[in-house]
Amino acid sequence: VNSVQFSNHTGYPGGWEGHVLKGDQLRQLLAGLQRNHLTHQINHVLTGYIGSESFLEAVVDVVQGIRNRQKTNRNHQPPQQQPQQQQPLRYVCDPVLGDDGKFYVPSELVQVYKQRVIPIADVVTPNQFETEQLTGISIASLPQARTACNALHAMGPSLVVITSLVLPDHPETLTVVASWQRQEKQEEQPDHNNNTSSPPSVWSISCPVLPGRFTGTGDLFAALLLAHTCTNAATTHKDNASVLDLPRALEQVVNTMYAVIERTHRYASSGVVVGDAVDKLDDNNDANSSGTATTRARELQLIQSKRDIECPPQRFRAVELK
Repeated sequence: VNSVQFSNHTGYPGGWEGHVLKGDQLRQLLAGLQRNHLTHQINHVLTGYIGSESFLEAVVDVVQGIRNRQKTNRNHQPPQQQPQQQQPLRYVCDPVLGDDGKFYVPSELVQVYKQRVIPIADVVTPNQFETEQLTGISIASLPQARTACNALHAMGPSLVVITSLVLPDHPETLTVVASWQRQEKQEEQPDHNNNTSSPPSVWSISCPVLPGRFTGTGDLFAALLLAHTCTNAATTHKDNASVLDLPRALEQVVNTMYAVIERTHRYASSGVVVGDAVDKLDDNNDANSSGTATTRARELQLIQSKRDIECPPQRFRAVELK
């Protein structure tokens, strides 16, 4: 479901045209899905760029509404009639606020995320700027990143992933920090905020910073994380607790991300024909100064990276932070 309807993504130097959708429009779409019984089997919700407060408030209504209906259906169905593979709705929230010290959305959305959205999320994936805005913690070291993760855990999510840290001591390195707080599910209270939890397991993984600006990397990261944390997760029958192979999921996400961005950088730097323009890019150019041809050349090479998405390389390894 689109949260905006734009002519092009916002990385283009000539700006964009289009509309930011409002909350009532999302509620209308949901009503149509409900009338046709198309929400019963929804297991995951992933949100990213949202440009209006009303749409963000509507997302909260949608997630809570689906969870409430799923709970009602479970309570009214005999165990033998319940779908074997039906899992409680898992909400992955990419709280897109901005990057590099700049907001992409109205700054008022910070409080909406903190007070309404993140408390109902299972997974949250902010970048460094967004983490600092949401927690009030300035991050210049891994211990500070860990403290910020704990602050986000306290808001509700069991899995917190800071997607892009560039620390002062290692400006040439990009680091991802992931913190997972194991949830032991309480059957009588399926709301994940009422679960008991153990101390978080914290992992990091690093790779070189690739030159250039590439739009859409946060969207790709969140989508890959949703997929790989599903395929690397299980529920133990003994204590009904979730088990996640976090380092493996983290390695699959980051290695795929690096492969896609590296391929895109090679393509953009090789001398490409884009429409009527031929652009030979250098590492110091950015989208605003190089024009539309540069921005188009740096569109993520997703189709060309199909194999890396399906079979992630094994180049960078995760390490546990004790």
